[in-house]
Amino acid sequence: MLIADPGKPADLAEHLSDHLPQRLTERGSPPRRWTTTVRRQPLVSDEHASLDDVIDTVDTDSDHEDIVVYLTDLPRRDNTVPVIGEVSADHKFALISIAAVGGIDLTRRVTTVVELALARILGEPELAPTSAARRFPSEQHETSTRYLAPKGLRTLRLVSGMVRANRPWRLVTGLSKVLVGAFATGAFALSTSTIWSFADTMGGWRLCAATILSTVALILWLVIDHELWERPESDEERERSRLYNTATVITLTTGVAVLHIALFGLLLFTAWLSLRAHVLSSTLGHSATVADYLELSWLLASIATIGGALGSGLEDDDAVKEAAYGTRQRQRHDNTQKE
Repeated sequence: MLIADPGKPADLAEHLSDHLPQRLTERGSPPRRWTTTVRRQPLVSDEHASLDDVIDTVDTDSDHEDIVVYLTDLPRRDNTVPVIGEVSADHKFALISIAAVGGIDLTRRVTTVVELALARILGEPELAPTSAARRFPSEQHETSTRYLAPKGLRTLRLVSGMVRANRPWRLVTGLSKVLVGAFATGAFALSTSTIWSFADTMGGWRLCAATILSTVALILWLVIDHELWERPESDEERERSRLYNTATVITLTTGVAVLHIALFGLLLFTAWLSLRAHVLSSTLGHSATVADYLELSWLLASIATIGGALGSGLEDDDAVKEAAYGTRQRQRHDNTQKE
């Protein structure tokens, strides 16, 4: 049986349910018939929950559930080393943290880790890919086996996995008031001939500076106004807070970048549709070219992003957290705030 947190872990569980039985059948000797079921249920209360505590919440002795694999997007660590999986062969249970796998080639890597865990539970090394044991070093504990992230760039892998679980591209659609406020600001600025002249005289580096400043302004406004920054109250929490704050900033930066690109495209289309070339030329003092429309849309997108920062103040805190966080990180953030 596959149990998964809502969001990306559940999507991966559905994929594994479709493809894992065939892969194991081809690799096992003698061949056996594999069946899988998927259940969406968050079992890990936070990243500090022990494997035994997680096992206690699941009935692993059911006749219909011989082996249980639980996928979570919460990061698991041994001190500062990311833990990809924890396996209890006695309980036929595996806990897999997809965040520690990284944000690239996620499906293949998670499949490899799950197969490695199943091979350990059944004592059949042939079920795991050939190089899996070498890629993911293991530690033997009293009642379980712990698989660690590959050496090199471990923290970067973990942060990228956390950002991937947050799905930052959803920020554009999740913050409707930000998008509407930003586009309205850009469209209003388009009607001002002074902006046309500014875009023509600013040059590339000034346009880049405007983009960076507007992006930073929106990110800071979202973080401060909606209390997305975690403040540790003890030295023990400092490292964990640093990890989550880093993931939050990267998530918001990626989401705001997508928003900026979307605004650039929308405003470019609006400018091309509504602003005639001869009208623009009369203001600029020279023939309007495609480059002039691109520069104007670039500046308008930066101005619009500032308008989005103002629009974000109208968003409900829950809407912002839902857009900026994955399901499990949002729950963990809410629990931290209550505590």
